[in-house]
Amino acid sequence: QVQFVESGGGLVQPGGSLRLSCAASGIIFSAYGMGWYRQAPGKQRELVAYIRSGGSTNYADSVKGRFTISRDNAKNTVYLQMNSLKPEDTAVYYCHTLAEPGSWGQGTQVTVSS
Repeated sequence: QVQFVESGGGLVQPGGSLRLSCAASGIIFSAYGMGWYRQAPGKQRELVAYIRSGGSTNYADSVKGRFTISRDNAKNTVYLQMNSLKPEDTAVYYCHTLAEPGSWGQGTQVTVSS
């Protein structure tokens, strides 16, 4: 059974930082590209960062230069370091792999507010 468990969210002031973690199980993690997605209230879920099995990365324009995705294959975990956070980054954040389209975790809430 594929499972993703996200953690690390919280309330942070604008300009602050958070590090999200996602522990994966039930997949050959090292073989899969992994993405961090987010969904704000009333908006569609969007991809914000992606890391391929080989380690190359892509970012949405809205987070480029502020967010960094990384992975630790030994721990079956993908991370999202978020710096210079803005109120518009407020959302529920999920990790996901396109190789398992029906599998989503519960997400972790990130709220950026003063």
